[in-house]
Amino acid sequence: MSGKKPQLNNIDTAWWRMEDPTNLMMVTGIMAFAKPITYENLRTLLEKRLLLFDRFRQVVKDPSPTVKAPFWEEAEVDLDYHLIQETLSGKGGRDRLRERTSELMSLPLDYTRPLWQVHLIGNVGIEGNAVVIRTHHCIADGMALVAVMLNLTASSAEDSLKLDPDETSEPRRLSSAGNIFRMVGKAAASLISTVTDREKIVDVARLGGSSALTTIRLLMKRADPPSRFKGELGVPKLPVWSRPIPLEDVKAIKNALGGTVNDVLLSAMTGGLRRYLIGKGDDVTGLRFRAAVPVNLRPPGRVHELGNQFGLVFLTLPVGIENPLERIAVLKRRMNRLKKSPEAIVAMGILKAIGMTPIEIQRIMVNVFGAKTTAVITNVPGPPEPLYMAGEMVDTFMFWVPQSGRVGLGISILSYAGKVRLGVVTDAGLIPDPELIIEGFYKELEDMMTLVNEVEE
Repeated sequence: MSGKKPQLNNIDTAWWRMEDPTNLMMVTGIMAFAKPITYENLRTLLEKRLLLFDRFRQVVKDPSPTVKAPFWEEAEVDLDYHLIQETLSGKGGRDRLRERTSELMSLPLDYTRPLWQVHLIGNVGIEGNAVVIRTHHCIADGMALVAVMLNLTASSAEDSLKLDPDETSEPRRLSSAGNIFRMVGKAAASLISTVTDREKIVDVARLGGSSALTTIRLLMKRADPPSRFKGELGVPKLPVWSRPIPLEDVKAIKNALGGTVNDVLLSAMTGGLRRYLIGKGDDVTGLRFRAAVPVNLRPPGRVHELGNQFGLVFLTLPVGIENPLERIAVLKRRMNRLKKSPEAIVAMGILKAIGMTPIEIQRIMVNVFGAKTTAVITNVPGPPEPLYMAGEMVDTFMFWVPQSGRVGLGISILSYAGKVRLGVVTDAGLIPDPELIIEGFYKELEDMMTLVNEVEE
């Protein structure tokens, strides 16, 4: 590459320098297939489509972490390193796949190479196989990375194998990414309520006094109360994911009990956290703590761009409320208030500032924010129709984002093909049994469906 090398923007720099052995800044995704895809088809797909995105061909060079900004540099891509085929030992199955995903999630990427790696895994407990994808957060945020993954797919098995040069040109890629995001955007509007209205939030952010006041309020928020979800972090992370929940069921709850689909899912998730704490013998009376919720601020015409373009809002979860009707009402009220707030755009500005500061000051600021939150919740709407990759249908699609600022609990909500899944990742030393949170989530939805049936009667 000739000329000046592209620098990481300030937010990407912040994620790059947040890396810590106990909190790796990786987005980890998993796709499972009803029938096995082949190594050869997957390798060709990565070569022809993934490597069209320049960040997947580049490494980060950081010559002076205290002063100069890091930059991207072209590098040789060794697909024998980036794509690894393996078969789970013994009986394999879902539990062993979860263990292997945990191992990979706790293993840092090689900084001397482009910051991604794909594992094609067999013997996963179904007829097909699974793909685990790890990508550093400095490459892109969750919304952009979902778009990248979807750009590896097609609406039919036949189309997913069409990889000739005419179909993998740059114009084709941008057009494809745009179509995918339009599809995802429609899904967001109709299925999963977006956290905020970008245009409104930008309008409010233009009011300098309002933005300054919001910045002060963000920085002055009290630290979250102590709970078993907070504490010193270790290296091992434990990911789990739920069975698919029909979105029609969630809509039925929403129609009967009020709120939005998003409110219902957040309420069930909050109730799952409540049940977990009670099951451990903890007192949850009046307990509430915050979750940092990323908000996509990417302009509609630039959906194909990588990098991080998001802000944060801080949602207080009413863990102490037992009644699901009351819990939904509280969450709906708080979400509506956040939609009218400039909090997300202000938090984006703070993230930019963090990326500009010397690394010692950055760590202090990240820890300050970490003290004010207990969890990170990411809600990404996927396509409403089934997709195919490397010749086979994608049966399961799930991902987990890293928890910055010494946060040990991450929650992901992802809709795909008319169903929704909940993913949870925890620090193994703090929460060694995250599957119990998923069980609590199921029970909360069952209780809500019982209320729906009572209303209909």
